[in-house]
Amino acid sequence: MSGEQTSLRQDCMRVIGASIAAVLPDAVVKRALRKFPRGKGKLVLISVGKAAWRMAHAAMDVLGTVDGGVVITKYGHLLGPLPPLICYEAGHPIPDEKGVAATEAAIAAVRGLTAEDTVLVLLSGGGSAVFERPLIPLRELRRLTEDLLASGADIHEINAVRKRLSAVKGGKFAALCAPARVVTVALSDVLSGDPSDIASGPTCADRTTAEEAQAIANRYHLPAALLPYFTGEAEKLENASEVVVGGSVKELVRAAASACRSLGYKTEILSDHLSCEARVAGRHLGNFLRAHAGEHGHAYVLGGECVVHVTGRGRGGRNQELALAAADVIAGLSNVALFSIGSDGTDGPTDAAGGYVDGQTRATLARAGLKIDALLRENDSYRGLNAADGLLFTGPTGTNVNDLTVALIR
Repeated sequence: MSGEQTSLRQDCMRVIGASIAAVLPDAVVKRALRKFPRGKGKLVLISVGKAAWRMAHAAMDVLGTVDGGVVITKYGHLLGPLPPLICYEAGHPIPDEKGVAATEAAIAAVRGLTAEDTVLVLLSGGGSAVFERPLIPLRELRRLTEDLLASGADIHEINAVRKRLSAVKGGKFAALCAPARVVTVALSDVLSGDPSDIASGPTCADRTTAEEAQAIANRYHLPAALLPYFTGEAEKLENASEVVVGGSVKELVRAAASACRSLGYKTEILSDHLSCEARVAGRHLGNFLRAHAGEHGHAYVLGGECVVHVTGRGRGGRNQELALAAADVIAGLSNVALFSIGSDGTDGPTDAAGGYVDGQTRATLARAGLKIDALLRENDSYRGLNAADGLLFTGPTGTNVNDLTVALIR
């Protein structure tokens, strides 16, 4: 790796560190709870999603103590005990038995409350998988989730299906808390910021109409036995939750842009709603960089969440696929680099947060006998980036506000 490329990679790592630090949920939770009225009765805390532990920790700092509750997060995301809360880890992105059992514990924690009691619900991305009481056999839900994730369906469509097949999503958990008051603080991982889509809205009414739900069911060829779940309007939410949404991809890209400027780059935010096919985004961004490679000292920032239509049997994630697709286009450029990461520290079903590529990535892969087009056909971006020393590892970050892509021109 040349000195130019080493410097580019170092700059990328600095941008990653500063961006993630700026969107940790502590400030969001503490700001939301600064004037939180405890009420006369019990206070039960339920925290769900990839950022569940960190959100619960921040809440406990503000509240001092609660009368019980549950934390449910992805495997590897617990950072220690939080008494008196009971902490669980569960499967993501495919729900599993431990998630179902943890959800039952959360339901038990809110059972028998009175109108004087309060349930504080903390939500973050990933909650759709780890918080589940399915209305169909779990094995069927797992298979359906796998199929939807591989189909290229976007998060709104996937959540619309999940809500119809769950006893806790689409506001149904709020109903289970009745008659207690429910207050929700959510960290947004959806581009719309719609609280009914964050963790599939366990305390927010399902806004999916019967017509939309049926169209989604037909588009993704759901089994005929499931179609009755998609007829009729969604259940009306009887126990409305007060909802505060904080943290978003907009804050993530602003933080990244600020970090780039501090490193001396002229910086432009291209989008905070990137939502197309990952490899298409990668190729377009690669072509953009090739066209602008002569404009030295520039940085381009994008945020959002792409999708991957899985046709191969490889391993990877949307950020890794975006980066690898870009590498094919920027090959040979000595002053250009790009990274794309998931803000939660995981990308797809892998241990990497995302990928880094530069003008030498394709040549490095060629020396290893690997071709980018073949890797992409097999959705095997992890193997390719690993061979090119392009995998990025952050570990669980404690936040989850979509994905970040940054391109640098030295």
